Amino acid sequence: MPFGYHRRILHVDLMDGSIFQERPGDDFYRKYLGGSAMGMYYILNGMSPGADPLGPDNILTLMLSVLTGAPISGQSRLTANAKSPLVDGIGDSQSGGFFPAELKFAGYDGIVVKGQSEEPVYLWIKDGVAELRSATHLWGKTTGVVEDILKEELCDKKIEVMQCGPAGEKLSYLAAIINMTNRANGRTGLGAVMGSKRLKAVVVRGTSKQFLVAEPKHLNDFARSGVAAFDDNASMVGLRKDGTAGVTSHQHADGGLPTYNFNSGQFASSDSISGEAMTDTILTGRDTCYACTVRCKRSVTTTFKEEQVHEKYGGPEYETLATFGSYCGVSDLSAVAMANQLCNEYGLDTIGTGATIAWAMECYEEGVISEKETGFPIPMGDSEVMVKLTKMLATRDGFGDVIADGSRAAADRLGKGHEFLITVKGAEAPAHMPQVKKSLGLIYSVNPFGADHNSSEHDPAMEDDYKHYSDRLQSIGIDRSAPKRSLERDKVQFALTTQHMYSFLDSANLCVFVWGPSWQLFGPEECVKLVKTITGWEDFTIDEMLLVGERRLNMLRAFNSREGIDRSADKLPRKFYKTLQGDGPSSGVALDIEEIMQAQEWYYELSGWNPDSGNPTQDTLKRLGLEWIDL
Repeated sequence: MPFGYHRRILHVDLMDGSIFQERPGDDFYRKYLGGSAMGMYYILNGMSPGADPLGPDNILTLMLSVLTGAPISGQSRLTANAKSPLVDGIGDSQSGGFFPAELKFAGYDGIVVKGQSEEPVYLWIKDGVAELRSATHLWGKTTGVVEDILKEELCDKKIEVMQCGPAGEKLSYLAAIINMTNRANGRTGLGAVMGSKRLKAVVVRGTSKQFLVAEPKHLNDFARSGVAAFDDNASMVGLRKDGTAGVTSHQHADGGLPTYNFNSGQFASSDSISGEAMTDTILTGRDTCYACTVRCKRSVTTTFKEEQVHEKYGGPEYETLATFGSYCGVSDLSAVAMANQLCNEYGLDTIGTGATIAWAMECYEEGVISEKETGFPIPMGDSEVMVKLTKMLATRDGFGDVIADGSRAAADRLGKGHEFLITVKGAEAPAHMPQVKKSLGLIYSVNPFGADHNSSEHDPAMEDDYKHYSDRLQSIGIDRSAPKRSLERDKVQFALTTQHMYSFLDSANLCVFVWGPSWQLFGPEECVKLVKTITGWEDFTIDEMLLVGERRLNMLRAFNSREGIDRSADKLPRKFYKTLQGDGPSSGVALDIEEIMQAQEWYYELSGWNPDSGNPTQDTLKRLGLEWIDL
C-alpha cells in the first residue's frame, strides 16, 4: 500500500473522448515525486518535437505530488505543463487553493490531456470516476458565472473547478488557468492551451478525504510544530498580516520596485498601493489554501468608477500591485484591484497583462505608437486607461487584440517597440529587478520558461541578511556570503543550488512561501522530513531532494533542446543593461553584459551542460537517470 499517492494517473484524449487510468509503479513516484518532473515525463515521451502549442498534438499535464492532500501547511499545489504559446519552448506554472487537495481526494495523482475536442467539454471527476460532459453552455462565460452554474448543475457546492476563462477561449497567449475564481496557473499561457483543446473546465470532488500517511502521528506533531513556530518568524507574520503585498514597501525602500516599465526602482506613490494600504482600506478577509495556517491570500471589496470589486475574485498579490501599479505609474489601489478582478474573471496572468500594458504605455509616451494604433491616448499613470486596456485585452477588443498575446508578440506585430520590452524568452519579467538582484538576473536568462521569480532564492539571502539564513543554506551546501550586487562564482553556485531546491519544490508541489531554503516557515531539513513522514521513504536525503530538483530542471531544458532552442535564447532584454533613473538606492545601477555572460559560462559548467549549446549533455542526463530522453 503506497503512502501519499494512489498509483493512478488519468489519461484523457479529447479527440475521441477516451479516458483510461494508468498505474505507475512506486519507483516512478520516488524518481519524479510529482509536479513538473512527473508532467515532463509524459510530455517528453508523448509529444514529438515541433508540435503546435495550440494544436492537437500538444500535451497538457496537471500534476499533484506524493505530498498533496496532507494536513499540513503549504502542500495543496498543482503544476501545469505544456508547450507554451507565449514563451520559447516549455510552459510551466503552479497554483494553490483547494483544487489540488480535492483532486487527490477524488482519487488521482495527475491528469494527462491530449487532442482537441470538436465541441467545448468539461472533465468531471468524482471519487475515482471520470467522464467528459458538454460545456457548450459554459463557453464564453466568465469564471465566477461558470463556477456558479456547475455547482448548481452538479448539485454540490463543495466541488472544485479549474477552468480557462474567455481569454483562454480566445487563445490569448497571456491566458491563465483559474481555480476558486482567484487562484491561477498564471504564467506561460497555459490557459490558451486549455482553450485550444476546448476543455472548458476540470471539476473534481472527493467525498472520503482519505489520505494515507506512513507516520500519521509524526505528521500531526510536525504540523503543530509549524503552527507553534509561526509567531517567531517575522516573514510569516508579515505574510499573514499583509499578504505578499507587504513586500511592496520593502522593494521600494531597496530601490527594487519596478516603476514606469522598469525605468526606475522606486515609485513615489508606493505607499498608496502597498500591502499596508490594502490592509487598512479595502481588505475584507484573509483566505487560505487547504490545511494552511499562513492565510496569505487576500479578499477585498471596493469600487472603481462605480463598478464593484467582489471578494470572490480575491485581492492583488505583490506582483499584481506592481505590474498594474508601479509598472504603469498607477497609484489608485481600487484600479489595481479592478484589474486583478478582470484577470481572474476572464482568466489572465496578472504579471504578463500588467507588464504588457506598461510596455504599451511607454511606447505611447515615447512616440513609438500613437492614437492611430491604440484608438485613444494611453499615458502612463492613467488608472482609467489601465483598467480599460485590461478589459480590451481580455476580450481582444480593438487595440486589446494587438496586445492580447503579450508585449513581444505585439512588438513583432507592430514592427516596433522592441527596445522597451522586458521579456525573456517571451515572458514578461515579474516585479523583482535583476539590476539589484544579479543572480536573479542570471536565473531569468537561463530559466527554461523565461523570467520567473520563484525559480531560485533571491540574492539578499546570501548577502546582507545571510546571518539569518546561514544554517538553512549550509544544509544545502551554501557556506559563504557574498557582497551586495555581486555576481561572482560563489553567487552563481548559490543561484544554481537554490534553483535545484526550488525545482524540487515544484516537483513536490510545495508552496515556496512555506517551504524553502531560507526565510520560509520550513527549511530544507523539514522538506526531507515531510517526504519521509508521508511516504515512509526513510532513506530519503537532502542530496536526493536536490537531485529531484536537478532532474526536473534538466527535463525542462531537454524539452527546449529538442525544439531547437539553445543558449542563444538565454538573453536578457536591452532595458536591463540601461542605468536606472531616479534618486533612490538603485539610481544609476544596471546589469553588465560581460558579467552576465561570464556568469552563464560558470552556470553551464556547474550544471554539466554543453558550453556551446547551453543544454544538458548525454552524460548529465545519464547521471540523472534520464538517458531515455532523445535529444
